[in-house]
Amino acid sequence: MIVSLLLAVGHLRVPVPVPYDVTGIRASRSPLHAGGERDKWCAERVPKNDHDLTNSDWRVLIESMADAPQNLAAVYSSAEGPTKVGFLLVPSFALLPYAAAIEPLRAANSLAGRELFSWVHISPDGQPIQASNGVTIVPDHHVGAQIELNLVMVCAGTGVESFRHAQTLAWLRMLARQGVPLGGISGGAYVLARAGVLGGYKWTIHWDHMAGIAEEFPLLEMTGKLFEIDRDRMTCSGGITPLDLMHGMIARWHGPRLATAVSDWFLHTNVRHGDGPQRMDIGQRTGVSHAKLLKVLGVMESRLEEPASREELAAIASVSVRQLERLFKVHLGCTLGRYYLELRIRRARDLMQQTALSVLEVALACGFVSASHFSRAYRAHFGYAPTVERHRKGRGWPHIEPNHPPS
Repeated sequence: MIVSLLLAVGHLRVPVPVPYDVTGIRASRSPLHAGGERDKWCAERVPKNDHDLTNSDWRVLIESMADAPQNLAAVYSSAEGPTKVGFLLVPSFALLPYAAAIEPLRAANSLAGRELFSWVHISPDGQPIQASNGVTIVPDHHVGAQIELNLVMVCAGTGVESFRHAQTLAWLRMLARQGVPLGGISGGAYVLARAGVLGGYKWTIHWDHMAGIAEEFPLLEMTGKLFEIDRDRMTCSGGITPLDLMHGMIARWHGPRLATAVSDWFLHTNVRHGDGPQRMDIGQRTGVSHAKLLKVLGVMESRLEEPASREELAAIASVSVRQLERLFKVHLGCTLGRYYLELRIRRARDLMQQTALSVLEVALACGFVSASHFSRAYRAHFGYAPTVERHRKGRGWPHIEPNHPPS
């Protein structure tokens, strides 16, 4: 992985292989700005500052952006030169999905025998940016730098819920008004949502962020798929999924033959479609194969805010309550009530870490009747009160000076 990163940022060179035969394959690129009509449309609909992002404005924004007159494939035409991609790295970004997004671009250049893509790294203040595993990347630019880009990909990960750098959010809104396509990798969609540039678009994010972002932005159309390409927005759930996303994008831009060669280069023999599931199915995650029990587990995962009763779950499985309890003991080693409580407590921890909801709001969102009941259950499970969670999660951001970008 480190070798791949060094290759991606240009610090390690290897012999270029014989170019892949891409005869007859043309890039499908179109002008970055699709005329004054597009620019005017974007300028009228994308919010210019955080004050435009109140809950009362979201529905109007979402409905107005649904008729966007441009799709991402149309952004690339026969314009000369490589496609210029900017990778905006947010503190504690996830390294694996970032590498899985940038490496296919490098491979495409090598296999084609010419520069189809170029890229730069951008950080909020131009300072070195550290990934969640401690690897540090020195950026080329700071947010707001005067650079020409055909696409900006936001890479984020652990703790992105706390990222509220005003200049970064304003810069993304400016790019959206200018018609620059925007993408989010792993937690990157959280930043795009907070900037107010996902209204009217289908989008996705890593499943670990779903509970928090759904509470913060309930009007946005999150699909939960592996990846989404909706006009000039592309979002990806993270992990190794950027390999699948970039396969699709390279196929759009430079044809399926090159995209297949890139995936083959990375031994990515099972390219997935965007509408696939993010997670393993319940049976794989729990080790359960009993059909009736799996049906019950699925219902339990989908009903955390209003938990189903034991009688209702037994009826769903067409067994008695006693038989259902026995299935839990045999296959999961715990009672039905204990298993359900753990599901709700884990969701509560996600909300405590990812949102600013009060303890009572989190309690109600996870099916507890009161804050005191929730706090007792939380302390019994984790050994500390839910209010301690926000102080111990270790997701604070380094200080970023908003008005002093580096020269």
